[in-house]
Amino acid sequence: MLAIFDVEGVLLDAEFLPILAETINKQDEIWEITRQGIKGAINWEDGLRKRIQLLRGIDFETCKQVADSLRVMTGAREACYALKAAGWKIMAVSGGFTIMTDRLKDELGLDYVFSNELVFKNDKLDDVIIHVDSDKAKSAIIKIREWKERKDDIVVVVDGANDVKLFDICGLGVAFRAQDIVKDLATVTLEEKDLSKLIGIINKHYGLNIRPQTIA
Repeated sequence: MLAIFDVEGVLLDAEFLPILAETINKQDEIWEITRQGIKGAINWEDGLRKRIQLLRGIDFETCKQVADSLRVMTGAREACYALKAAGWKIMAVSGGFTIMTDRLKDELGLDYVFSNELVFKNDKLDDVIIHVDSDKAKSAIIKIREWKERKDDIVVVVDGANDVKLFDICGLGVAFRAQDIVKDLATVTLEEKDLSKLIGIINKHYGLNIRPQTIA
């Protein structure tokens, strides 16, 4: 069994670039492009490159401080720990960046993370290398084939229009506090801002009895 999560707005209770943009007072511009991308109103890759261009020159230390400050979503630890204890694999597929996803691998016990990479020159933000584009399923399939996971045994938890192709490769698609287009395509919707509620959804769908984990 395999659970695949989006990161920003799902495993993390924040969007990295808009918060980073606050450090140079460009948050309104960045949020507008971010919203358009999440809704699917613009080409996601073009929108990402445009946002990075607007933020060029911010120093690495500022980027790292912002990345490290992003809060883990309520219930994310409980959900991930419960799935791992039940023998599941967990993957994250993010349009965000290694600077913010690397720590999640350890904190949440993720088996693999696909994400993009910020490029710094002379310690200043300069560009982005896109490994994960708007078709996140292309990335996920790499590990799905390696791990020989069956489609029916895969759960996907996402919130944005750039995530919906992941629904094509899963047996249970969960729209977590999501855009309408995502809700329309999902198997089930979770509106409560608590990822631990995912365990009940999985238990009901698969007839399992995974026990929620209590985090001290």
